[in-house]
Amino acid sequence: MQQYTITGMSCAACSARVEKAVSAVPGVTSCSVSLLTNSMGVEGSAAPEAVIAAVENAGYGASAKGAQRRAAAAESGELKDTETPKMLHRLTLSVIFWLPLMYIMGWMLWGWPLPPFFENNHLALMMFEMLDTIAVMVINQKFFVSGFKGLLHRAPNMDTLVAMGAAAAFGYSTVMLFLMADAAVRGDTAQAMVYMDEMYFESAATILTLITVGKTLEAYSKGRTTDALKSLMKLAPKTATVVRGGVETEIAIDAVQKDDIFVVRPGENIPVDGVILEGHSAVNESALTGESIPVDKAQGDPVSAATINQSGFLRCRATRVGEDTTLAQIIQMVSDAAATKAPIAKVADKVSGVFVPAVIAIAAVTFVVWLVLGQTVGYALARGISVLVISCPCALGLATPVAIMVGNGMGAKHGILFKTAVSLEETGKVEIVALDKTGTITSGTPQVTDVLPAEGVSEAALLELASALERKSEHPLARAVLARAEEQGVAVREVTDFQALPGNGLTGRWQGETLAGGSLNFIRTQAVVPQAVQAQAETLAEAGKTPLFFSRNGQLLGIIAVADAIKADSPQAVREMQNMGIRVVMLTGDNERTARAIGRQAGVDEVVAGVLPDGKEQVIRRLKAQGKVAMVGDGINDAPALTRADIGIAIGAGADVAIDAADVVLMKSRLTDVPAAIRMSRATLRNIHENLFWAFFYNTIGIPLAAGVFIPLGLTLNPMFGAAAMSLSSFCVVSNALRLNFFKLRDASRDHKRKPHAKQHKEEIKTMEKTLKIEGMMCPHCEARVKGALEALEGVSAAVVSHESGTAVVTLTAPVEDAVLKKTVEDAGYPVTDLA
Repeated sequence: MQQYTITGMSCAACSARVEKAVSAVPGVTSCSVSLLTNSMGVEGSAAPEAVIAAVENAGYGASAKGAQRRAAAAESGELKDTETPKMLHRLTLSVIFWLPLMYIMGWMLWGWPLPPFFENNHLALMMFEMLDTIAVMVINQKFFVSGFKGLLHRAPNMDTLVAMGAAAAFGYSTVMLFLMADAAVRGDTAQAMVYMDEMYFESAATILTLITVGKTLEAYSKGRTTDALKSLMKLAPKTATVVRGGVETEIAIDAVQKDDIFVVRPGENIPVDGVILEGHSAVNESALTGESIPVDKAQGDPVSAATINQSGFLRCRATRVGEDTTLAQIIQMVSDAAATKAPIAKVADKVSGVFVPAVIAIAAVTFVVWLVLGQTVGYALARGISVLVISCPCALGLATPVAIMVGNGMGAKHGILFKTAVSLEETGKVEIVALDKTGTITSGTPQVTDVLPAEGVSEAALLELASALERKSEHPLARAVLARAEEQGVAVREVTDFQALPGNGLTGRWQGETLAGGSLNFIRTQAVVPQAVQAQAETLAEAGKTPLFFSRNGQLLGIIAVADAIKADSPQAVREMQNMGIRVVMLTGDNERTARAIGRQAGVDEVVAGVLPDGKEQVIRRLKAQGKVAMVGDGINDAPALTRADIGIAIGAGADVAIDAADVVLMKSRLTDVPAAIRMSRATLRNIHENLFWAFFYNTIGIPLAAGVFIPLGLTLNPMFGAAAMSLSSFCVVSNALRLNFFKLRDASRDHKRKPHAKQHKEEIKTMEKTLKIEGMMCPHCEARVKGALEALEGVSAAVVSHESGTAVVTLTAPVEDAVLKKTVEDAGYPVTDLA
């Protein structure tokens, strides 16, 4: 997406005009204009020159944002609130010249004293009013320049309404002043006083001053909406200490290159993404992930720019610099999201496109109708001006983008990145969440869960001998055993005559004794396994764990159970989603038994076992027939399913935040961030609805009131009060959006269920099953190997593999020869004994 800075926009009608003009440029596939950030995002093959020309022809200014715009954003002041100081200056001068007019009104209404010169010369008093009003108009000339420029380009905007209202009041009053002067010259004092009562100089000045008050408040509030993005930009370090030629040198951050060696002392910000070469420390990553607890880092661990080194000295090698750092990508993502448009904004856009011309037409009709009804020109003009100045297209235009910006910034502060405004709006509407098991519900790394020594054997002895045997194994389960031994401080011994029997087990000798380890079937060939121990193993397997048996000289030493442990926060996250009315489905490539055990622990509503990445995509396709689906996965292996889902959520992204397949990126591996993202989306959408309701309600009531429709009920509206109402409407909308800054996205106490999703529809597909008897499978990893080989065959839709039963049940959607199935499994290293 190419981004542009747009100048000259004042309301939603302006942004709609720019969007329409750019969308007509050949090669532009999509265009979204943000009134909030005065920016435009354009996708397609159109040249920047053609896009800029289209904007300029529409009566506005445009310039392309440079490639390094965000890297230097904090330095150059991009997103700095420069508008509020300008508006404050304008407002101060306006009020200085406006106050004398208000004093004169006090003289008219309540007899406040005037200087003798004016007390006896009313013509001079009105001439002073005219000059004072001219001063206010000059100070606020931007309304007139922008308003009449828009009118000339046949694209009237909010400034057009203000300019027309103030100009009409000033023009009519000037005519009355000349008539008053003529009457005074003729000595007709009574007629001169009649003309004096018909003047609206103070109304013209008040309209401009009060609209400026509203614009100042709006500018301040709009500046606050980008606070989250600005705080991210401020995190970017300005300098880095690099080592060149053996000497430490402090250089500008832009001068750091990939593979540079840099050092970070305690208390300093890490300047760029890198990997630790030397040292260890606790690093505070809260700026990127929202996690306040520091993370321990040691040699070989990655570090990210803008995180804080809290304790130790670190020597690192730069891996990502400039716009490639994690921080820069987050800033890019939040900024790009602000430049996109949510679907709900289209309603306001359609209204804004015709709003200003419709208001001008209503004001003209109001003026004519009151004249026809016999009212004076002054009275009819006051009603028409009231219609012009009370109408507020700004509130409509700001209702959606301010909430999107604040919601997106809040998410980013907590490590939740919404890529577009669409993803922020749609995430809260999901009815079904599909969770990948490995790395999402579970940690993704096998861990020892149980150590069960046999009678007469200590836990330390079992671990010592088991780790000695597993030390030379390359199996993933072996690493889990070694990790537990290291945690317990158990010395790992060296074995001789080591043998790994694929799919069966391990043997070796230590101090003249024969050690063996492996599955139940294998250990039965080495030692006697009591029935009670076999029952224990069965219980462990039912819980989704893999029992490893170990023996010494034919005597059973015990069982060590290994499993991909469930994350501590997974059950809580699942409960929170269910309390929101969301059905939670777990997808895994594991066998049915293990999958159901994990599913029970997590508390999910449905378990779909035995599916590979391609199979997950098919499951998502089926779930989408039942409701809006969000898929949660690691963003790499799950890319097809993430893309197929209505909302793809990549969890545990860490430094890899730019995952193409995902719509939402979660920096941490916390599953509770998924309900938090849904909560943030729902709160933002609720805020947008409130803003749109206020904007439509305000204009629906305000315009008829200003036109005089309710005068028979005793309700009327002075143009000055109309201007005050207009100035406050946008401020109210923006202020309401700022309330999202106080939203607690991890507080589940206010969650409420949405309408229930559609009932599950079961699709009937003509399939055929074949069962293979396989020898040599020992653990879930063996199952995964066989499963992957079989499901890679064309015509095989799924394979359910069990190492306990030594079978693979293959589901076919097209004929596959038995010989092909057999050869595929045997090529994977496992003999097939039967096929039916």
